Amino acid sequence: MSQEKIDIPGLLSRMPLFSALSADDLQQVADATREKRIQKGEMLFQRGDQPKGFYYVIFGQIKLAFSSPNGNEKVVEILGPHQSFGEAVMFMDRQYPVFAESLADTLLLHITRDAVFNLIDQDAGFARRMLAGMAIRLHSMVRDVESYSLRSSTQRVIGYLLQQVPDAPCQGTQQGTQADVDLPTSKQIIASRLNLTPETLSRIFHELSSAGLITVQGKHISLHNVGKLRNYEG
Repeated sequence: MSQEKIDIPGLLSRMPLFSALSADDLQQVADATREKRIQKGEMLFQRGDQPKGFYYVIFGQIKLAFSSPNGNEKVVEILGPHQSFGEAVMFMDRQYPVFAESLADTLLLHITRDAVFNLIDQDAGFARRMLAGMAIRLHSMVRDVESYSLRSSTQRVIGYLLQQVPDAPCQGTQQGTQADVDLPTSKQIIASRLNLTPETLSRIFHELSSAGLITVQGKHISLHNVGKLRNYEG
């Protein structure tokens, strides 16, 4: 992985959380921020480790997951560029409940807890932005629980594919629209993220292909009719 020096203040200034800070405050955060480079397959932290701040992904991909004593794994979240994680555990001052593993060569920023707490004490606007970011993550988790509880496995896969369509509106996609999707990670990890077995995911892809709705070529999937795919019930 390239070891070129990065502009930490510049990267922080492009994060919505820090974009409104004064130059002096931004520099204070930058002084308390360290870059972290990890290779594909490397652990960033283990379940039970004590957090000392939170992370922001510059490039690459991070998997957050649980593992059982018999080796089964449940992927909780897949994070890519411009996404942060670890804020809630940092505030709770508890151990990480999941492990974090890189799915690709990854560059992250680690922002220390003390820097964040100092800003919260000084800047109410920063505190609100921090709360808003965590609220968005909580809302996403609630949607996940709703999906696992109320939607069929086929509906979960279709929902995931539609989320991957670039610049796709949430509702009202035209009936005949075509789209191409490149899966961001392996099908095994996606299956775990959707609370499915890999075999079930493969079966659903085959079912959707047989229905003429998609074509699967490795990680590349062509959606032939987004409207019909959205309304498909199997």
